[in-house]
Amino acid sequence: MFITENTVVGFIGTGVMGKSMAGHLLSAGFQLIVYSRTKEKAGELVEKGAVWVDTPKEMAQKADVIFTMVGYPTDVEEIYLGENGLVKNGKAGNFLIDMTTSAPSLALKIYKAAKEKGIHTIDAPVSGGDVGAKEAKLSIMVGGQEEDFEAIKPLLNLLGTNIVYQGTAGAGQHTKMCNQIAIASNMIGVCEAIIYAEKAGLNPEAVLKSITTGAAGSWSLSNLAPRMLNGNFEPGFYIKHFIKDMKIALDEAQQMEMKVPGLALAKSLYSQLAEMGEENSGTQALYKYWKS
Repeated sequence: MFITENTVVGFIGTGVMGKSMAGHLLSAGFQLIVYSRTKEKAGELVEKGAVWVDTPKEMAQKADVIFTMVGYPTDVEEIYLGENGLVKNGKAGNFLIDMTTSAPSLALKIYKAAKEKGIHTIDAPVSGGDVGAKEAKLSIMVGGQEEDFEAIKPLLNLLGTNIVYQGTAGAGQHTKMCNQIAIASNMIGVCEAIIYAEKAGLNPEAVLKSITTGAAGSWSLSNLAPRMLNGNFEPGFYIKHFIKDMKIALDEAQQMEMKVPGLALAKSLYSQLAEMGEENSGTQALYKYWKS
């Protein structure tokens, strides 16, 4: 497939990140079709020229390339493999790109089902949060057939700056699990460092100036620690979705007979926050665990 100005692009899931991502495709001049479980979330895109459809089935029949960015593996499975889903109702030659963080096994299941119909699928989860989505600077981890990746790479280039092909179907999701495992323990360290600074009577903002550029530096330290200090716990990435990701990673690690104590601890702390009513807060709300 060659991406041209006549390629019709679909996007399912216009939430915190999906809205910005779809917006970049629209701004690039592509005819964009959108669907979201909550129609109001797509309102801004429709005002700018995107076309709304009522079901994934309708989108599958109209679009050449379809991106999905939804919440949970159950949502992904329904959108792709359900009776009104993309695979059952799609056309041979279609390209389906799932950017949701989902189970590697599900990515493989979708790939096999789609292949029987001549439909190309890519699992391409992302990292970078709301900021990365808005600035089109996401890190995109790609699994699937390499020739399919090369075919749709021009579109991925509109969404991210670090786009790496990782291997066959499911490899993108496995790579995202590595990403989430690294973030999970790091977020504990970021929060403990900030709380320690406060209890030691230091100026946390000044502490950040010193440690963000040293060996302790990380995306979370530079981007989320300031939000903690400003009392901004709005979601760039929801706690409820991070818990979902950690559960997937824990399940995959168990299948590989691998111990992941740091990940297990992080999931335990975030689960406690969710029980406290913070499931719709951003992941930086882990700071509240020590403040409660």
